[in-house]
Amino acid sequence: MTEKEKILLKKVKESDKDAFQQLFSDFHDALFRFVIYRVQDSDLAEDITQETFLRVWKNRESLIPEKSFFSLIARISTNLCYDHFRHVEVRNRHEDQIPEFGRSHFDDPEAVNQAEMLQEEIQRVVNEKLPDKCRTIFILSRIEDRSNPEIAEILNLSTRTVENQIYRALKILKKNLKNYL
Repeated sequence: MTEKEKILLKKVKESDKDAFQQLFSDFHDALFRFVIYRVQDSDLAEDITQETFLRVWKNRESLIPEKSFFSLIARISTNLCYDHFRHVEVRNRHEDQIPEFGRSHFDDPEAVNQAEMLQEEIQRVVNEKLPDKCRTIFILSRIEDRSNPEIAEILNLSTRTVENQIYRALKILKKNLKNYL
């Protein structure tokens, strides 16, 4: 966490809109990439990113300037993603009970690119099999291309913890992707 980030968070806590705009500018793109990896839909990712910042502003009085801002917005956006997927799951459960008319087997071809299948499986394993902290660290490392020391600073962890979590993530991925390797 940088000194600039602490100062901006203190100002946002005091309802400084310019400071909030600066935080938004500094963190929007990184959060968007963090979210899009989970939801694989740019419009939805942008909505979740915007909602995350909106919630930060609405709850600005409870901000703790000494804590990592990215850690906070990552947690908020993760919860919003979970909410979205729960909503989709409920909707899908009810859609299955409605019969479809006029649908042909040609509408849904089985030929799928192997790379797309592997990517989907990696995403599934990352989202379903990795524990939250491990998943966050893995995404920051492999998707955001952050260094271990950067991740440690962002999440207020030791570099060794980050290394252990990345090792753990890779081990889980290897185990769950053995049919693809």
